[in-house]
Amino acid sequence: MISEKMAEALNEQLKWEFWSGYLYLSMSAYFEDKGLTGFAQWMKNQAGEELFHATKMYDYINSAGGRVILQTVEAPQSDWESPLAVFEDGLRHEGEVTAKINNLMNLAHELKDHATANFLQWYIAEQVEEEGSFGEIVSKLKMVGDGGGMYMMDKELGARVFTWPAPAAQ
Repeated sequence: MISEKMAEALNEQLKWEFWSGYLYLSMSAYFEDKGLTGFAQWMKNQAGEELFHATKMYDYINSAGGRVILQTVEAPQSDWESPLAVFEDGLRHEGEVTAKINNLMNLAHELKDHATANFLQWYIAEQVEEEGSFGEIVSKLKMVGDGGGMYMMDKELGARVFTWPAPAAQ
């Protein structure tokens, strides 16, 4: 049975997982408006991935005996100076999410909540991937600038597909 303190902290993180999806949908809308449909598709996939993260946490809270309490999600930013600024903002955001997940792990250890610590290990590994993806795109955008390379990157990013993982066997 999950403690009230851990459930409260996970509910707070649940809000941030939903907000991450909201942020990436806002970034997708920005790219759609700029005619960068590949970038927009990449961000829509990222939003889907974040919603999967939120759903996974939602399910864990319930299965661990906690109660999900959804919180207000504020409107995200909707305009940026450039595609590079969008991905730099995304990278910064993923760093903040990593810090929040690490704080949850610290709390799980403090509370000797081994089940939640085990659950959070997946998120820790996922954050390495998230920061790596955003960091790689930031590096590429810095190399290509605003020229023809942007067209190539739009095509490359548009090839990304997100498929919801199959539910784990119970």
